[in-house]
Amino acid sequence: MRANTHFAFFDEGSKKEIRRATLKAVAIPGYQVPFASREMPIARGWGTGGLQLTLSLIGKTDVLKVIDQGADESVNAVSIKKLVQETTGVQVTDQTEEADLIQSRHRIPEIPLTKDQILVLQVPMPEPLRPVEAREYATKRMHSEDDYSGAWLMLFEQIVKYGKTATAADHPVYVNGRYVMAPSPIPRFDNPKMHQSEALILLGAGREKKIYAVPPYTAVESLAFEDYPFAVESFEGQECRLCGSAHIFLDELIDQKTGETVYQCNDTSYCMEQLNSTEKAGVENSYA
Repeated sequence: MRANTHFAFFDEGSKKEIRRATLKAVAIPGYQVPFASREMPIARGWGTGGLQLTLSLIGKTDVLKVIDQGADESVNAVSIKKLVQETTGVQVTDQTEEADLIQSRHRIPEIPLTKDQILVLQVPMPEPLRPVEAREYATKRMHSEDDYSGAWLMLFEQIVKYGKTATAADHPVYVNGRYVMAPSPIPRFDNPKMHQSEALILLGAGREKKIYAVPPYTAVESLAFEDYPFAVESFEGQECRLCGSAHIFLDELIDQKTGETVYQCNDTSYCMEQLNSTEKAGVENSYA
């Protein structure tokens, strides 16, 4: 931990203000709670909302994991881990099961989270109605009146134009049967992981100054029409070229040697765990 700095960077007053907003967000699932977003030593748009949540919640005995689009070793993930570790001295890990607090950009880990964990998602645009309504006061009124016709119209226009909903990520969800929420730019594949999740899910938008949440065991339903049901990305018949895993979110890559399309686990730590498990099983079988 750096000398002459507050634990977790913020002064206690700042942490308390963010925690109060977080408690309100947990009490009203899916509702966007305004908060006084602080200046951070990283640029807005690089995860300041999620980082402020993490810094306000982390304790000295917690174990932290940070991922960026499934990778633990990306520039964004490494930089955030370094800042948190240097201002707290906490332990960091790449293993999902070992982490108490997980901060993520654009992915929910493949390994199911538990009731003892908190997932913090970085959010660039928290307002799901912004594509159809630019005025903040108008979107607030629409939320209060439970008027989500704009969100439905957006999906309807996609169906008319493409024959299906075309939200590659950030597909809007109904939370607790009340608020329509932007789940952050996670792929559609991850939306079902929010439904009845054992872990607390917190979402922070630093630039937009909003915090919202999905408490444990909360109903989360992706918006969809009855005749055009919600569907996740399909990787049927494909598996990771490294660990052989299937039925998970895969990255589509081009093999530089052969030019062929190959698939690989997006969640790098999950892939490494599967490889280690396979190698361990192979060693045990050799001694059997």
